[in-house]
Amino acid sequence: MRSHDVRADPGDREAGNGWEVVRPRGGSSLDGVGMAGFRDLAAAGLDMRVLPQPAVIVVIGIGDDPFTVEGGAGRRSSRTLVAGLSPGPARIRGARVECVELRLSPRAAYALLGVSPRELDGAVTGLGDLWGRPERLLRERLADVPTWAERLMLIDEFLLRRAARAPSIAPEVAAVWADIVARRGRVRVGELAASCGWSRKRLWSRFSAQIGLTPKRAAMLVRFDHAARALSAGANAADVALACGYVDQPHLHRDVQAFAGCTPSALVDTATSAGREEPH
Repeated sequence: MRSHDVRADPGDREAGNGWEVVRPRGGSSLDGVGMAGFRDLAAAGLDMRVLPQPAVIVVIGIGDDPFTVEGGAGRRSSRTLVAGLSPGPARIRGARVECVELRLSPRAAYALLGVSPRELDGAVTGLGDLWGRPERLLRERLADVPTWAERLMLIDEFLLRRAARAPSIAPEVAAVWADIVARRGRVRVGELAASCGWSRKRLWSRFSAQIGLTPKRAAMLVRFDHAARALSAGANAADVALACGYVDQPHLHRDVQAFAGCTPSALVDTATSAGREEPH
C-alpha cells in the first residue's frame, strides 16, 4: 500500500442527473481504495439494483436516514452497507441520500474489513456487523463535519489507521488477482498456478479463502464486468461477446443471466452505482 497526503479540498466535482459527486484530489492514500461522496440534490431518492463487480463496495450514510436493503435474506434497514464481489440479488433504496462510497479491491478489502471477502458472499450486509463500535464512532464523526473535504479526509485517515494493523494477503494470491484483472479475465487456471509456482489445488484453496471466489469464478466476474461496461455504453452484444472473449453471443447471454439475473438488453437499463470505475 502507498501513503501520501490527500489534499484538503475535493478534486473532481460533478453534478449530473440530480446527483452531486465529489472525489478527493489525488485519490485515496491506500492502494486499491476508491472513494467518492454522493448527494441527492434533486431529492429523487435512490432505487438501485446491486450487480456483482470485481470490487467490494462499502457505502457509509451521513445523517439519520437509513438505506433499505431487499434481498434473499429479507428486508433490513442500515445506515452503512457492504456488498461483496458476488452478492446475491438485492435492491437498495433510500431517501435524501448523502453518503460516501468506497470501492475496495479484494486485497484492500481483506486488509480493511477484518474478514475475508469470502464471508461477504451472497448478501449485502451492514458495515457495523463487521466493524462494530468503530463503525458507529466513524458515522458520528462524519455527521459533525460539514464539508466533503473534511469527510473524505476523515475516512482516509481512519482507513490508514486500520491498514497499519491489517493482515496481509498472500503475495501469490495478490499476483494472481492482478494477472486476472490485467488480462480482463481471459486466463486459464493452469497458467495462473504455474505463474506462482503452486499446484492448481493449492491455488484454488488459498485464492478462494482470501479473495472469496475461485480463480475461475474471479476470471468470469472480471470478464463480465468489462462486458457490462461495454453494454452499458451502448455497444452491440455481438461485438461485446467477441471483444470480451466469449465463444459467441449466447455465451455472453448466459454469463449475464448468471451474474445479473437478467438479459444483456435489460442490463443496459440497470444502474449499479453512480459511475462504474475500473477494478484495482
